[in-house]
Amino acid sequence: MRKRRAFLISLICVLCVEGCEILNVESLTEESSGNRTNEISSTSQDDDSAVAVSLEETVSQSSSDVTLVMVGDILLHEQIEQVARDSAGNYNYDFIFENMKPEIENADIAMVNQEVIIGGVELGISGYPEFNAPYEVGDALVAAGFDIVCSATNHALDKGKKGILNCRDFWKKNYPQMNVVGINETEDEYENIDIIEKNGIKIAVLNYTYGTNGISLPSDMPYAVDILDEDKVAKDIRFAEENADFTVFCPHWGTEYNLDVDNYQKKWTEFFRENGVDLVIGAHPHVIEPIEMIGDGNAEITNNHGGGDMLVYYSIGNFVSWTSSSGTGVADRSVGGMAKVTLTQNPDGEVVIKDHSIRALVCHNRSEEHGVTVYPLSEYSEDLANENEIRLKDSSFSKQYCIDLCNKIWGEGWE
Repeated sequence: MRKRRAFLISLICVLCVEGCEILNVESLTEESSGNRTNEISSTSQDDDSAVAVSLEETVSQSSSDVTLVMVGDILLHEQIEQVARDSAGNYNYDFIFENMKPEIENADIAMVNQEVIIGGVELGISGYPEFNAPYEVGDALVAAGFDIVCSATNHALDKGKKGILNCRDFWKKNYPQMNVVGINETEDEYENIDIIEKNGIKIAVLNYTYGTNGISLPSDMPYAVDILDEDKVAKDIRFAEENADFTVFCPHWGTEYNLDVDNYQKKWTEFFRENGVDLVIGAHPHVIEPIEMIGDGNAEITNNHGGGDMLVYYSIGNFVSWTSSSGTGVADRSVGGMAKVTLTQNPDGEVVIKDHSIRALVCHNRSEEHGVTVYPLSEYSEDLANENEIRLKDSSFSKQYCIDLCNKIWGEGWE
């Protein structure tokens, strides 16, 4: 990967800021989130000279490790919307994240798959099959400590063009520091590649979906959702490889409720590897799937320049959900994972994966106000499992069931 460093030949005032900064190359406008010091920039392919400029880098060329975490689908079925609404009709979702918030906040970069569009109450709050969430979901994601929201899902167009516009408008007006990938209000956004800078390391994040449940892209907004198209994906990865140190790809792919990797995923996995992606974290199946480090035959993990080392989390499952389905295997949908990856610079200056793991999670559902939350499986109990109303959908659910599922899919190396 080309290690180009951009130096701005003008006077730069170094600001000491707590939290996240968004640095726009053209305007040099900065925003602070008050969470962690992450520098985020969108870099356009229309201008090859437009690379991320880091105030941090002008002070020091040294860098340290970067910890990245990602959790799976925020899948807001109707039952979750009900427990999130109080007697006055107000929504709040902070309770969903309260047990995991410390781990989310502790990461340098925290990512989440926002399965459903955040279109606001004006479009009608709804669950399956055409989802729409209130803006308070976005408030909760920010409060939990997330930095990147992946929005390219098969439900992105459930509320059509207006849903996309409302969602983008919410983020821009209320939390401009949040990096939202996968959906676009303008063609410029569609052509931009998001590059996140932390501790001197530039990380490109790409997010695309296999489709949108048969809903056509708006005729006047064909760029609204990032779709898995080989020409577009290859072009975007190439730009990421030239302008960032490490490339993360978050595909919405695979077969729902399938615990194995399907042929579609295998095809795209090889495509990503051939083009130089370093890390893949997948979503959509709503259940956990295997994790694979595809190696190049050398003992040490290296940066992938094409056909090299690539780490793949095929699916990290749901973070939160409450399905209306019943029957054998439905309990699988209550188990998810938090992907945890540590990046470092090797002696050659290339950014590589230093360590990786998976943290097993379980979604706990109760039909009471704020009765839905997520626990680390290691801190879950059989007593809690007995109270989890997923048992009404699949009586086989228990803590041991969750442990057995994780062992089956991930082996014994999970946390």
